[in-house]
Amino acid sequence: MKVGQTKKTIIVREYQLETGIVQVFDDYMVAIFEEGVTMTLERAFQIIGISEIHFRDKAFGYISLRQNSYAIDPTVYNYLRELDNLKAFAIVSIKEIDMHNFKIEKLFYKKPMKFFIEYDNALAWVKKRVGNK
Repeated sequence: MKVGQTKKTIIVREYQLETGIVQVFDDYMVAIFEEGVTMTLERAFQIIGISEIHFRDKAFGYISLRQNSYAIDPTVYNYLRELDNLKAFAIVSIKEIDMHNFKIEKLFYKKPMKFFIEYDNALAWVKKRVGNK
């Protein structure tokens, strides 16, 4: 009888920020922000800083797990698209308002960005874009 080893996803590091939680994995990060937060440029720099610590010379993806409603300053995307090693930006939500907001956010980001209803589908897409199947 052959027993296959299940590959476990391990959180490399978890950051508790004033805006919410950022979980860092081997080749992607997941952000879950608090209800009512406004993601300003200053707050986005915290996330960018975390990405530089963990993915300085390595391709990575970003998953925004939108369990709560919050606002984003669209100028944040001008800085995010400058991150050459950020290969995929996924947004996960079941809320219709997030789907509408995504269409606007995509206009500012102008790089690979997709909206998902299922987290697993977002993760599969991010891993494919990053190059880790």
